[in-house]
Amino acid sequence: MTKYLPILSLLALTSLPAAAQSFTPNLPKVNPTQFRQDTFNITKYGAVADGLTPSTQAIQQAIDACGQKGGGVVLLPRGHWRTAGLTLRSGVNLHLAQGALLQFSANRADYPLIKTNWEGLAAVRNQALIYGKDLENVAVTGHGILDGAGEAWWMVQKGRTPEGEWKQLVASGGVLNDKQDRWYPSQQSFQGTKVKEAGVITEEKKEVKDFEDIKDYLRPDFLVLDGCKRILLEGVTFQNSPAWTLHPMMSQDVVVRGVTVLNGPYTPNTDALDLESINRGLVENCTFSVGDDAICIKSGRNEQGRQRAMPTENILVRNCTVYRAHGGFVIGSEMSGGARNIWAQNLTFIGSDIGLRFKTTRGRGGVVENIFIENVDMKDIPGEAILFDMYYMIKDPTPQVVGSKERPVSPAQPVGEGTPAFRKIFMRNVTCNGARTAMLVRGLPERAIEDISLENAVLQADKGLVCIEANRISLKNVSLLSQQTDPVMEVHNSQNITLDGIKYPAGATTLLRASGADKAKDIKLSNTDVTQAKMPVEFGAGVKKKAVSVTKK
Repeated sequence: MTKYLPILSLLALTSLPAAAQSFTPNLPKVNPTQFRQDTFNITKYGAVADGLTPSTQAIQQAIDACGQKGGGVVLLPRGHWRTAGLTLRSGVNLHLAQGALLQFSANRADYPLIKTNWEGLAAVRNQALIYGKDLENVAVTGHGILDGAGEAWWMVQKGRTPEGEWKQLVASGGVLNDKQDRWYPSQQSFQGTKVKEAGVITEEKKEVKDFEDIKDYLRPDFLVLDGCKRILLEGVTFQNSPAWTLHPMMSQDVVVRGVTVLNGPYTPNTDALDLESINRGLVENCTFSVGDDAICIKSGRNEQGRQRAMPTENILVRNCTVYRAHGGFVIGSEMSGGARNIWAQNLTFIGSDIGLRFKTTRGRGGVVENIFIENVDMKDIPGEAILFDMYYMIKDPTPQVVGSKERPVSPAQPVGEGTPAFRKIFMRNVTCNGARTAMLVRGLPERAIEDISLENAVLQADKGLVCIEANRISLKNVSLLSQQTDPVMEVHNSQNITLDGIKYPAGATTLLRASGADKAKDIKLSNTDVTQAKMPVEFGAGVKKKAVSVTKK
């Protein structure tokens, strides 16, 4: 029989100079998948490649037979296959040959509601298009395309749709909201927008039947592998996902290699890859263009995530390209179980809203630490090239009054288990040609963002550095080529800040502004030609001059 055995390259440590040792992926090996040679061709179970005939039963029978006989390869030959949801089995490699198109059903009734997890909380959702739970040694591989028919589930905004398409959509059926500017595919889908935390299991609503009235709102992920060991996703293209696309969770030994994910620009919640509570993972040579975040690290939300206590750890991400997305490489915001020992290398972001995106908020808790990022190139970033934000989805806590440079006082809250932490994050060799802000660091008054370093970077943006509520932040050999230069760098309520070898536009109005009388201290500006700025340092109200030391170049 034909042999389809993807070979897994284990994480290897490359010999690097001593100065780079901290960026060497010192990770445990990922345990590889390994499949029997037996091949189960879906045509032998009655599947028909005419683009019309549903072959769900035939494909599922092939998967089941393969699993029952000790595993092997379930082969989808070239052709146009149609199916509803599929359930994988241990030992099965679902392999799409070159030219195979697997089209999932647009009939929402084909997907049953189940108890699962959504955005870090126990929830009821429609079962994923490809689903597996408590499996071992499982894969989706090949060179074919899987289409999730997400258009059957998505909400559509009038303002983001050409007039002709909008009229056709409204005429096709569905439901409009009260403002007539959002279209929903069904009344159930619209009804779900009126329910707070729709789908989340509570004491009042804990059974699957309790969510039937908003079933269409609870969009399924494309692929969910829950509590599994040794997962391989390789070579195929996933497109038009109803919600999150690839979602391994609470699993270990996950490899995602050479995968492409394509979702439309305004498709809601269509993350490309969500690694949630994963131990040991490799993501490499992938291409993503989606309607939400691209490469995402998660570990559960709030108290449930902390109780789960399963961090995402020991992960290497390398050689990936992200086009349209909300964030290129993202940690959070559901990171309550923690994230640690993660390496990201050789990434390219073109047109993603934000490049490197770390996000959390009060109530999450969890610790993100020991993150190593290098060789990242970005272009045309509408938001921040680099973002650390502890106020995700929260109104700016310290907005500047129009006409004033001073930031209002933001009161601290008590520190508890719900107080998140970002620390020990190291970045080097980063470029960005075009962004709103080169780097924004925004911690909490009760817990600063700590131990962040950026070395060897050229960042071209409207704004330079904005650093708020931070401790031990280091920029070395960084060019902040900002359009706005009053100031190039703002440091507020922060201490132990090292700015070494900073380059900036000649003739800048202000190079550095230090503010926050109670916290501003130990800000060091060195190896920088401050004479190119009209004002090297500006002090906010009450800040003592000794808070900033300048060592002239």
